Amino acid sequence: MSENISSNALIYAILALNSEATLQKEYIESPELNPDERENEEEILNELEQAFMEFVSLYKSRRKQDKSLPDIDELLTSQL
Repeated sequence: MSENISSNALIYAILALNSEATLQKEYIESPELNPDERENEEEILNELEQAFMEFVSLYKSRRKQDKSLPDIDELLTSQL
């Protein structure tokens, strides 16, 4: 699969998943969340975090081959 995804697509997927996981965490912590929905929302967060980690792992492998890509920490803290 990694050979079929461009580096740009991989970067944007990581950034999007990171952003979505942050929003999901904020929603879970908000008073807006109905207690009956908490378990489902936490499962969604877990799935987002798992997908994020899979893409990060793929990115790290890609970066070993392409040193022109930024470090993952730099990528996550930069403003695009």
